[in-house]
Amino acid sequence: MQETTANKVAANATSSFTEHLQRDRPELLPFTRPLAGSDLAGQPLQVPHATTIVAMTHAGGIVMAGDRRATMGNIIASRHIEKVFPADQYSVLGIAGTAGIAIDLTRLFQVELEHYEKIEGTLLSLDGKANRLGAMIRGNLPMAMQGLAVIPLFAGFDTAAGVGRLFSYDVTGGRYEEQEHHAVGSGAMFARGALKKLWRPNLTEAEAIAVAVESLYDAADDDSATGGPDPVRQLWPVVYTVNRAGARRVADRELADIAGTIIESRAAARREA
Repeated sequence: MQETTANKVAANATSSFTEHLQRDRPELLPFTRPLAGSDLAGQPLQVPHATTIVAMTHAGGIVMAGDRRATMGNIIASRHIEKVFPADQYSVLGIAGTAGIAIDLTRLFQVELEHYEKIEGTLLSLDGKANRLGAMIRGNLPMAMQGLAVIPLFAGFDTAAGVGRLFSYDVTGGRYEEQEHHAVGSGAMFARGALKKLWRPNLTEAEAIAVAVESLYDAADDDSATGGPDPVRQLWPVVYTVNRAGARRVADRELADIAGTIIESRAAARREA
């Protein structure tokens, strides 16, 4: 007896868009596309890399921020790249590593969460989202072994627990829940130093945004691959907050005021020294 169309659809149905692509169109996945004309066994590819991402908890949720610079060796590949994206209504994703693959992986993750919601009729839990992202990073391991690694930072508001939560990853897809704050990317060492001094429990959302901007400012002061606030070009970090109401991108006007306050306070301190 011939299988009906409905039965075929049911047999092929999956709540994971990534699994659907792996089964039917694996060549569309960002980590399985051939790099035509490249010799990965020779000199490493010169491709844009994205850094630096910081994130922290506050009294009402999570703040994540990323600078706007991408580098290619010792060259500034872009001063306008965006590295923090909403994954869905209650979570955000920051990218560090090979920019092109990271952006493709981010788009795939966004579709993955949207696909799950449409198939299942409900949002995936925050732990489920974190696990799905880890599996995608693990899928990129062969590329990471050739120097094209993607190391994201993931955060969101856990609607069940009523708190913001933060997750980091390694190149194998290992998932680690971070407490208080974290940073990834080439400027992470300097950003973490700033976060340790500036972060405190029960920060308000506005205070957490200011801490995020200042930690990126400090990272840019010591890491050439991190771009600080640029008043001349009117370039500010990309900052997202996530709370019970959902994800929100912080307006450039607000970030300009925060950056101006930080720069003026540093300049005043030098004048008094």
